[in-house]
Amino acid sequence: MKILLVRLSSMGDLIHTLPAISDLAQHCPDVELHWLCETSFADIARLHPFVKRVHTMSWRTWRKNLFQAATWQEIGSLKTALRNENYTQVLDSQGLIKSAAFAKLARAPIVGLDSQSARESFAAHFYQQAYAVKKGEDAIWRNRQLFAQAFDYTFDTAPNFGVILPPDAIGSLKNQLPEKYYIALHATSRDSKLWAMEKWLDLLTQLHQTDGLPVLLPWGNPTEKQRAEAIASKLPFAQVCPRVNLLEAAYMLANAHTVIGVDTGLLHLANAVNRPLVGIYTDSDPVKTGVQPSAWARNLGGIGQSPSVDEVVQAVQGCLKAFAKPI
Repeated sequence: MKILLVRLSSMGDLIHTLPAISDLAQHCPDVELHWLCETSFADIARLHPFVKRVHTMSWRTWRKNLFQAATWQEIGSLKTALRNENYTQVLDSQGLIKSAAFAKLARAPIVGLDSQSARESFAAHFYQQAYAVKKGEDAIWRNRQLFAQAFDYTFDTAPNFGVILPPDAIGSLKNQLPEKYYIALHATSRDSKLWAMEKWLDLLTQLHQTDGLPVLLPWGNPTEKQRAEAIASKLPFAQVCPRVNLLEAAYMLANAHTVIGVDTGLLHLANAVNRPLVGIYTDSDPVKTGVQPSAWARNLGGIGQSPSVDEVVQAVQGCLKAFAKPI
């Protein structure tokens, strides 16, 4: 059975889908799974070895150039490629009109969330079979529930992201990284989700005073780079990272001593590669979109609830202690 998964974006949404793919691999190993996603997030899909092929689309670019012939040629090429695969079924796990429309390009029966469960209820009208999954729950659990219903199995295990870093994930980083380091994910997609600069400076200073480790500051655009440079200018042990791709970021996160970050895709990637981490939430609900909690992964704060520096320090110490404890 050849299945196309449609989960286009964003980074966190793709990462939250990985445990459901691990479930599918366990319960339905004969499935050949392909994934359609945004080009910029294709490396996330490639992190799971059960995904046999990744198809990409560029809606963020296409929508700005809908009146250009080249855009429709690219969409036409995608449609041809998908139809040539002769999929048995398409699973739209995103529940948007946009994702449902792209799912239809494959010309195969589509399944997804019902109108009460999907983020955009009208998307369910595109599906031949729709399933109810309770809203307001953890995103990973919702994905696992949808997959379980679509492929007729049950699960009772803890989530397993199933990530395996490919050899080319290292890139040019191998000889550039310190032997041991913290990563501070200071940047996010919305200013309201940022943590105050003075809190970052206080936190990182306290951590450095404890163990003397350097702190790496990743960035993804000029504004984020400026923020990283502002932190590094005040903390001599902080280093602004070179710009990295997603595979390199995964390698960097997978080798970190600890990761502390605001609500951003890289925080969820750190969760997927199983590092000790603390998520700082100030304007989003960690119950729905937080990192998957464990003995060494914690969420702090919430909507309108910015955690204190002391809370984060204590959480980091607790996560490190749990991670170091023999199983």
